Amino acid sequence: MSEKEAPYISLGNHLKYVREQSRQSLAEVSGAVEIDETHLANIEAGLERPDEEVLLLLISHFGVQDREAVQLWELANYDSDMPDEIRGETGQGKQTIMLLAMDVRTMYSDGVEILANQAGITMNFTQATGTKHTAPVARVGMSQEQAEIVLKALEQALLKAKYTGPNKLLPPTT
Repeated sequence: MSEKEAPYISLGNHLKYVREQSRQSLAEVSGAVEIDETHLANIEAGLERPDEEVLLLLISHFGVQDREAVQLWELANYDSDMPDEIRGETGQGKQTIMLLAMDVRTMYSDGVEILANQAGITMNFTQATGTKHTAPVARVGMSQEQAEIVLKALEQALLKAKYTGPNKLLPPTT
């Protein structure tokens, strides 16, 4: 395949190599970074360039080290400056930590699908939207060790709720 037909073949080959080294399927990675599996396959084939945000998610998902992350960014041939998260430093040469925005609202669900593999556990929470239709509410991934800790915490919380009942609010004494 020529560079005209696949302009990002070097980037795609590198991302495919990283994915294969982590022993993850296209489906696992596309699910983890929440993009379509076909889109990820086209990126790996060099047919499409990922958006900057998608490339950042892939770099984060694979735990790519700074030097390799810079190479990926350069292979993508973005016109914009390289983000500090990739460069790994601020203007003064200090290390930075990438913080992701977090939504602290409580999202309620009435369904969950749990996928387990060597990489860990992924829980896909859904909410019914009508007859036979569901909408994704949240996706949470964790290691198998963390999943065991979550399981114990859930068991304890359920037992406490079952046997202690709701907190009763008493009127103030006069």
